[in-house]
Amino acid sequence: MDGARIARLAADNAISHATCDRYVEEGVTVLKAQAPTLQEALTAAKAAGYTHLHLDGTLIETDRCRALGPNGADLWWSGKHKQHGGNIQVLSSPGGDPLWTSEVRPGREHDLTCARLHGLLDPLAKAAEDGLITLADLGYVDAGMGFRLPYKRSRGGTLTDDQIQYNKVHGALRALAERANAQLKMRFKALRNVSKCPWKIGGIVAAALVLFHREQAHKQLSPSVNAGC
Repeated sequence: MDGARIARLAADNAISHATCDRYVEEGVTVLKAQAPTLQEALTAAKAAGYTHLHLDGTLIETDRCRALGPNGADLWWSGKHKQHGGNIQVLSSPGGDPLWTSEVRPGREHDLTCARLHGLLDPLAKAAEDGLITLADLGYVDAGMGFRLPYKRSRGGTLTDDQIQYNKVHGALRALAERANAQLKMRFKALRNVSKCPWKIGGIVAAALVLFHREQAHKQLSPSVNAGC
């Protein structure tokens, strides 16, 4: 997950390019199979006593060639980021640790569209009924009662003092959603730019999530292990 090119890995291990590529694919498949499902992530969040979760979309950049989508639009081009890439939805803890990641959707699609296609709205609404709300930005307007969004100022209008204060608190809490995305992208260089087929991005991110969770579990065990030595 350090972003090393297949050609370099193949040369370093004295194997063919094709064999190295197959090994990488197999490794990603094995790790992806261990990634938590959405329901498992929500169950774990409730067991941990979390008061809320964050949902945010992140763009995983890709240097693959453009592909035509609906109406001739560039399928993987994100107008927001001015970059080709895939949209990944990241559900994270109040402290900004990633708990669950989605499959990939083309970068041209908006966060709410992706959330709907991944079937997130109903499970998160049910979680909110049980006291576990989801904080999100204005990209999720009309997502439903399970979400808490900042107030949006209407054209020519103003926000009340209470709404302004609410937005400040909401923004301070939700800022940690960016930490979740950063923890994945900064820790795993391979997620900064994917050169494989864009449709494989979801599996690569899921594999990185599994490795991240293993690192976190090891850190939690380390103090007790050292104390017993």
